[in-house]
Amino acid sequence: MKRKLRLGVNIDHVATIRNARGGKDPDPVRAACLAARAGADGITAHLREDRRHITDDDITRLSDEIDLPLNLEMAATEEMLAIALRHSPHAACLVPEKREERTTEGGLDVVGSFAKLEPFAAKLGAAGIRVSLFVEPDPDQLEAAVRLGAPVVELHTGSYANLRGRLRNAELDRLRAAAARCDELGLECHAGHGLTFDNVGPVAAIPQVVELNIGHFLVGEAIFGGLDSTIKRMRALMDKARAEVQGEQSA
Repeated sequence: MKRKLRLGVNIDHVATIRNARGGKDPDPVRAACLAARAGADGITAHLREDRRHITDDDITRLSDEIDLPLNLEMAATEEMLAIALRHSPHAACLVPEKREERTTEGGLDVVGSFAKLEPFAAKLGAAGIRVSLFVEPDPDQLEAAVRLGAPVVELHTGSYANLRGRLRNAELDRLRAAAARCDELGLECHAGHGLTFDNVGPVAAIPQVVELNIGHFLVGEAIFGGLDSTIKRMRALMDKARAEVQGEQSA
């Protein structure tokens, strides 16, 4: 079965640059508008508890001004739940969050945190918000996601992105197996973290993956080539990898 591969553009680090100096520029909402014109299928924004990049006002403006689906990344806290219910984004992706971390360091432990996560997933789902869980490519976590009632998981690709050689190939095999297991379980499979021009192809080629969420690399590369052309190039690399694997499957 042919599946369109969607690109979700994470605009967090446009806000990081803005917040380094204060003021209004660069504006992450403007970046979201540019991403939409460049071929993004959705916008992702992580409202952290410490507000280190995206702010509450950013979420309000994104909800009001952007036509693309908004994927709100959030920790499973009462504060974030209230914000999500107030803004009703298209999706809410529950992620682990540590105050001292520079970026999200791993997947959510759905198995170990099931009792805590269950009411959050239920309330988000009841409000018509698609619940996504950011998890490691581990079958136990996927099965727990099904029991939780989440329709979507996002596979953490950070280990794949950071490894090299045989270790990277082994991690890619884990991602492929997890994506296939998602299909068996009826989970929609997304993936993201650490993806670049150089490493996106093999992940984009996994046929069960329907969405990639990419942010930090795109914002960094935009310094040199512009956000529009950077997103278009990433979109082209994703489409090329997906077309090639679909061509092999139909041959």
